[in-house]
Amino acid sequence: MLKKYGPDLKRPYADLLDGPIRELRVQFARDEVRSLYFFADTVIVFTHGFIKKTNKVPLGEIERAKRIMADWRRRNL
Repeated sequence: MLKKYGPDLKRPYADLLDGPIRELRVQFARDEVRSLYFFADTVIVFTHGFIKKTNKVPLGEIERAKRIMADWRRRNL
């Protein structure tokens, strides 16, 4: 669905978190799995994933995604 709808994919499948950082939301058994990603032109770059255990995505996970994004952009743009 992410490939098909790209940035237009909305809840409950995806959500915008902070700036360009987005989350892909997947239910796996009893766990809520989140994969954080961003778009770089027509490429979807996944930063990392985790099992969500709180109501909100922890700020540390968003900050981690931002650091990974900055590193990716330094090396690829």
